[in-house]
Amino acid sequence: MKGYIHSIESFGTVDGPGVRLVVFVKGCPMRCLYCHNPDTWTMDGAEEMEPQEIIDQFNSARAYYRNGGITVTGGEPLLQPEFVTELFSLAKAEGIHTCIDTCGITFHPGNAAYMEKLNRLLKLTDLILLDIKHIDPEEHQKLCSQPNAPILAFARYLSDIHLPVWIRHVVVPGITQDPHWLYETGRFIGTLNNVKALDVLPYHDMGKIKYEKLGMDYPLKDTPPLKKEEAMAARKIILEGIRASKLKQ
Repeated sequence: MKGYIHSIESFGTVDGPGVRLVVFVKGCPMRCLYCHNPDTWTMDGAEEMEPQEIIDQFNSARAYYRNGGITVTGGEPLLQPEFVTELFSLAKAEGIHTCIDTCGITFHPGNAAYMEKLNRLLKLTDLILLDIKHIDPEEHQKLCSQPNAPILAFARYLSDIHLPVWIRHVVVPGITQDPHWLYETGRFIGTLNNVKALDVLPYHDMGKIKYEKLGMDYPLKDTPPLKKEEAMAARKIILEGIRASKLKQ
């Protein structure tokens, strides 16, 4: 079993607890307007790697990862479930903490074969970093060119099976920086029983240079980066929605 890999970051500090080896896989069906990794959308240019190669790389610097582990991100890791399953199986055999950074767009509960693969992988997964891009279906479609129904269903499924989740939400001026949608995002998060952390991330435009190098037009080139204090204000609104949701339960 080989995975299609974009790159590996050897010292990740924002992709799960502790210092982590972060594996960026290729392939993603989402086309988020603010994506800063458009070079992961397709399998073109992928490096094929076996899971044991990644475990060996982790073990070569294991002292640095004492309180961390391995995170698979992308792209979309759940497009390569067999590869991630084999990687995490090896990792768990060596006591390595495992984490997937996903938006959950591939979730198809009506597909028995898919669910069998997914559940096999989730049993080997310690933590999910779940990106909720936009809570409104129409706005999500405009932002990501994909529906959000599978993503929200995946969030509920993870809650049902009690798999720990960190929620991530990017606040973009003119798109998700809206008090109503921020509050509604919080109300949804408040219905989940497995959320261990909430990361509200300010939109940045550091992907502009990559788009230029790839000869691509950057969709949000006229959108200013969000200030840190604005992200903090947005997080406060989401938390208000969470509290309101919890009070109704």
